[in-house]
Amino acid sequence: MTTRLPLQMRRPAMRPAARRRAGRGALALFALATASAPLAGCGDVPGGDESHKINGSVHVDASRPLGSAETVNGSIHVDVGAKVTKAATVNGGIHLGANSSAESVKTVNGSVTLDDGARVSGEVASVNGSLTLHAGADVSGTLRNVSGRIEVTGAHVGGQIRTVAGDVLIMGPAKVDGGLHVEKPSGIQLTGSKPRVVIGPGAVVGGELRFDREIDLFVSDKATVGTISGAQAVRFTGDAPP
Repeated sequence: MTTRLPLQMRRPAMRPAARRRAGRGALALFALATASAPLAGCGDVPGGDESHKINGSVHVDASRPLGSAETVNGSIHVDVGAKVTKAATVNGGIHLGANSSAESVKTVNGSVTLDDGARVSGEVASVNGSLTLHAGADVSGTLRNVSGRIEVTGAHVGGQIRTVAGDVLIMGPAKVDGGLHVEKPSGIQLTGSKPRVVIGPGAVVGGELRFDREIDLFVSDKATVGTISGAQAVRFTGDAPP
């Protein structure tokens, strides 16, 4: 008999060893975030502008010339209709306002949110943080994290959705072209509940849905999905699993 769990998703906790493992990816993102910022002292980058910092948040309005938005310790907010090449931070979240755009969005410890109609032509990634795409948002590349909830509501992902320990919620007229992959933890030990994956009515997930670890998978009878491997889907009617 399948155990029915509450709809509300829970984020599995990672032990210190897991965080150290995730640090490999974090180092790569750290290098990206700091490539144009010499770490000498604290504060803004000497001779830089308000879009490149070491300590502090970055705010990009629609009047700013096209360029990157980078910081090490701080969040990044891209205003409605604004454009950046890349948005990158190490410790902080990234928020793209409605109808804004970026070529890539990456953080290590922080969430990423794309408001209605926001577009990313490349990858959206976090190591430890949630990823949220609102209606009409579009990510052409991969949407990935290690831990943290992934929520795609009425949005489009051209690449694959990838996670290790994150819950995944794909709802509304959402479309994922590149499939879904829940990876097996490698050399790490996770605590907490199994990842919970829900594909709601009207959602379309193409490609392979591959699960390398134990998960709970719920698929609406009105959703369209590709080949499922590594898990048994529980079909449900209505707007959400019971």
